[in-house]
Amino acid sequence: MNENRENPKNRLARPGRLIVIAALVVIAWYGLIIMPTNYVVLQPGTAEAVKPMVQVKEGYSEEKGTLMLTTVRMTYANAISYVLALMDSNADILNKNQLFRSGESQSDYTKRQEFVMTNSQSNAIEAAYKKAGVPFHTEYEGIVVLQTLQGFPAEQALQAGDRILEVNGTAVHRTEALLDLLKTYHVGDRVSVTYLRGDKEKTARIALGDLSKSGQGNSSATNGGKQPAPHPGLGIAPADLVHVQADDPGKQVTVNAGDIGGPSAGLMFSLEIYNRLVPEDITKGYRIAGTGEIDPQGNVGVIGGIRHKIVAADREGAEIFFSPKDLVFDNSKYPPILNYSDAVDQARKIHSGMKVVPVKTMDDALNYLRNLPPKAP
Repeated sequence: MNENRENPKNRLARPGRLIVIAALVVIAWYGLIIMPTNYVVLQPGTAEAVKPMVQVKEGYSEEKGTLMLTTVRMTYANAISYVLALMDSNADILNKNQLFRSGESQSDYTKRQEFVMTNSQSNAIEAAYKKAGVPFHTEYEGIVVLQTLQGFPAEQALQAGDRILEVNGTAVHRTEALLDLLKTYHVGDRVSVTYLRGDKEKTARIALGDLSKSGQGNSSATNGGKQPAPHPGLGIAPADLVHVQADDPGKQVTVNAGDIGGPSAGLMFSLEIYNRLVPEDITKGYRIAGTGEIDPQGNVGVIGGIRHKIVAADREGAEIFFSPKDLVFDNSKYPPILNYSDAVDQARKIHSGMKVVPVKTMDDALNYLRNLPPKAP
């Protein structure tokens, strides 16, 4: 009787083959999914109603239409998502260096975006208060660390998001006060810095570095080609944390945008806040989306990712989209920053019926809405 018998050598080789296959699977899994790349993928995000994010103690709540901010979805690309993005007409691929500052980590970038959003909200509140005639005052609540500079001792003690409270026992609430105080010391001096990280107060002894060697100091000190004078500093990128306070507590505005970051929701926040402070409803029943930075005077600045925001707004049924006007520099050395032109082009490409409206100020948006007839039921 003939029987097919497995060669004992094959039986012994099988575990080795399984180990090799498993190793190849792990390597492929790591290379395609886990291993980071130096790229990010930008895609259409969301168009979200602003009203639930804004609270006014004694404001007007009627809103027949909807004011919506728009976002861009950003993901850090792995090999698979990079390839998929190449095939997606609504996706852009950027090198991280196009988003991150020099020496900035991913965590630093996130913290900076969080602060910029907070600052944008303060600007929007101030702009809306001015437009609605609400008396207010500003309070400086501290200095936020946006980034630590590489090679400075502060890099070992501070991190993005920390709030500086005191230096050598002297309270500092504004960047200007911090810089003036540090001028009284010398490069190499060690100072005691009290700061807030989350809800915990901490103190660190930090040696002052020479900012003139980092490009952060005062370059005017070169004096005819001489080396710049030493400029003592912590080696951080600071920013002031400002709170806008209504004189009438009933008109106090607070904004909670969740985990949305960046400055580009400023215009839509200012319109929503204004709508809650005045008796008339500026929406007139329309679904209104938009984007744009805003400053305390109500000027609207250009932003990035507007093509993605047009797609997001169209998906949510927006009828009107406020876009910052194109920014054209007087010096032809710099290329224009196209917002309105790109928005119109993208709306055409996706066959959207939205009306794209260019705005340079908050007044431009309000005047457009004032001239709109109320939407028919």
